[in-house]
Amino acid sequence: MIMAMRRSPSDAGRGVLLTYVQNSSSIGVDSICHYKGSAIRMIQMFEQNALSDVKHVIGVMSGKGGVGKSSVTALAAVALARRGHTVGIMDADITGPSIPKMFGVHGRLDASETGIFPAQTSRLRIRIVSLNLMLEQEDDPVVWRGPLLMGMIKRFWSEVNWGDIDYMLIDLPPGTGDVPLSVMQSVPLDGLIAVSSPQDVAALIVRKAINMTRMMDKRVIGLVENMSYITCPHCGEAVYPFGRPSGQEQAMGLGIPLIGEMPIDPELSAMADRGEVELYEHPIMESLADAISQAATGDAPTAEANRENR
Repeated sequence: MIMAMRRSPSDAGRGVLLTYVQNSSSIGVDSICHYKGSAIRMIQMFEQNALSDVKHVIGVMSGKGGVGKSSVTALAAVALARRGHTVGIMDADITGPSIPKMFGVHGRLDASETGIFPAQTSRLRIRIVSLNLMLEQEDDPVVWRGPLLMGMIKRFWSEVNWGDIDYMLIDLPPGTGDVPLSVMQSVPLDGLIAVSSPQDVAALIVRKAINMTRMMDKRVIGLVENMSYITCPHCGEAVYPFGRPSGQEQAMGLGIPLIGEMPIDPELSAMADRGEVELYEHPIMESLADAISQAATGDAPTAEANRENR
């Protein structure tokens, strides 16, 4: 559990940073809206940091934990950076962050009186902010209730000196709770990518998340089905450990495009464990970059253009 930490004279930057971590934040309420008889508290838009110019923001969500949304976030960021874009990742999965590990980013973020400075990856200079880069030990648990979680998201947007960013990707936690709600209400999203897997139970929970985006009047630019298959290392045949892929069916039922299917790939797992996700290659990455670029220009991605991802 995070406890109050003292600021030492030799660690001034970190002292400021830890103050950011410890203090909760007041979040203003603009109004109440009603959806199917339920009252929803509408939160004010967060003010962007004065030293930041974030042009496009895409959220990655699942509703269901363990389907690989952090992997999708990471691969999308890598694909966009390879195209020459300046990319940032906000790791909004406050209590279960995995983005720094996948990129091999460790240590503590720097800060000054002007705000927090994001870490940068070694290869593609992707900028990353995560609560795991603010902890004494990366395996320290974060035992926070909703107001603290929401306050930290506000600080990630308003008090981080992101600089000039072409695309910011926000890795959202599973579920439809405080953090996804805060991001959808208070950050200027261009759209969201939904991540699912072939199981019916995963599809059900993802539908809940999609319905949440519609309640918030946010655009879903497409669906990624992860863990669709695994390629046999001996014969090269596709094996379906969770049943036949259902991404196309899920996407059609939800009325959104299918961006593509991702396999269970031991190589991706190994690279992520080594912090080398920037070296990974798979056709889904180009499809993700295409879908995000089209969303940024206001063009809807089409399922037809994204079918050859295996």
